[in-house]
Amino acid sequence: MATIFVLEAATVFVCWAVAGYVIWKWGPGLRNRTVECPERKLRARVMADQREAEFGCLRAADVKSCSLYPVTELTCGKTCMARL
Repeated sequence: MATIFVLEAATVFVCWAVAGYVIWKWGPGLRNRTVECPERKLRARVMADQREAEFGCLRAADVKSCSLYPVTELTCGKTCMARL
């Protein structure tokens, strides 16, 4: 009887751990993405700020950095957001 209880408790713990990892990995926040820059026609790595738009779907709200531009502020129009 105690073994079944321990097994059930461990199963619940593992389910919560997996759910937490999925939210942390693919949930809102800053995420690295690869996108084709429509202004320069090159592949770029961007740091996208994902936020919840509606009905639980995540959308890119802003681009914080881009591999095609130096570390300074982004001077582009951020048109790559439509492709994220």
